[in-house]
Amino acid sequence: MASASLLKSSPVLDNSEWVKGQTLRQPSASVVRCHPVSQSALTIRAGSYADELVKTAKTIASPGRGILAMDESNATCGKRLASIGLENTEANRQAYRTLLVTAPGLGNYVSGAILFEETLYQSTVDGRKMVDVLVEQKIVPGIKVDKGLVPLAGSNDESWCQGLDGLASRSAAYYQQGARFAKWRTVVSIPNGPSALAVKEAAWGLARYAAISQDNGLVPIVEPEILLDGEHGIDRTFEVAQKVWAEVFYYLAENNVMFEGILLKPSMVTPGAECKDKASPQQVAEYTLKLLHRRIPPAVPGIMFLSGGQSEVEATLNLNAMNQGPNPWHVSFSYARALQNTCLKTWGGRPENVQAAQEALLIRAKANSLAQLGKYTGEGESEEAKKGMFVKGYTY
Repeated sequence: MASASLLKSSPVLDNSEWVKGQTLRQPSASVVRCHPVSQSALTIRAGSYADELVKTAKTIASPGRGILAMDESNATCGKRLASIGLENTEANRQAYRTLLVTAPGLGNYVSGAILFEETLYQSTVDGRKMVDVLVEQKIVPGIKVDKGLVPLAGSNDESWCQGLDGLASRSAAYYQQGARFAKWRTVVSIPNGPSALAVKEAAWGLARYAAISQDNGLVPIVEPEILLDGEHGIDRTFEVAQKVWAEVFYYLAENNVMFEGILLKPSMVTPGAECKDKASPQQVAEYTLKLLHRRIPPAVPGIMFLSGGQSEVEATLNLNAMNQGPNPWHVSFSYARALQNTCLKTWGGRPENVQAAQEALLIRAKANSLAQLGKYTGEGESEEAKKGMFVKGYTY
């Protein structure tokens, strides 16, 4: 927690602002050297935005609400559009994202929306700024700031996330445009090790991004996604997740990141997608909550889970199971496909289907709102909502 003397006052949000290396199974030795440390070196410096960061994080982590992840890159959005027979043009992307942000009453269930850069600066089809429409719905606008995954030299065919160069200036510009939180996604692959190099690279990159984001007024969503690829069981996922989150919080602390002003976007602890032993919602909840209690400080306001290739209903059932008892954090959702799949297919690119598509989106948003409160029953779900989709290497 930042010291009181360093927490400068800031504007209050209102409706107008808005690796081939060693695998984790191999122990490694390290030498710890103790040096005298001055008192000032131990102080967390969140800068002039400290109060606002805490307020933003708490607003997003509000009861019964979660995040709509609509930050697909143009290429990924093109794949979504292609699935309903639409060409990947800016006009089609604009039409679909307009449909999402203008869904009546969406803010009752959604507290934040992650946008791609194009959308942050875009207007709806009727000329209103997307950001303004979200604020009117009492939804905090966010922005994807990473520049995607590239091969990590020296690893076991693993990846690292690029985008730190120029991040400070881009973040400042995004803040001016109305964004109040950010998202950075990196991945860890269990079948490829994961190597110690890849885990350390993921943790360090997330920590640097988080520090830069806070310095520019954006609440960082910290997302080291553990991919679903593989035949491993749930215990192996748990083992890797423990190591990954230990590294992440070590480097967050090393970079003086204020935990009260961040949000997490972890994977749920599940078996690999090709594992023959499937896990029930109760098992997923048990393993995932055990991981959180072992690794996540209670100072963190919100745990906003990604759906990770689960069906719409699976993602909701698992979230509901995790909210059957009290948690020290707001345990909620930051779903993309698990909120949008039925909505997209209902729309089909036809203007006459917009209202029906928005109703489909609201059904999913309300279901996950109930799951955040631990009150979801699963009654009346459509067959489409029960269908899963797993794409190797990308489980968004």
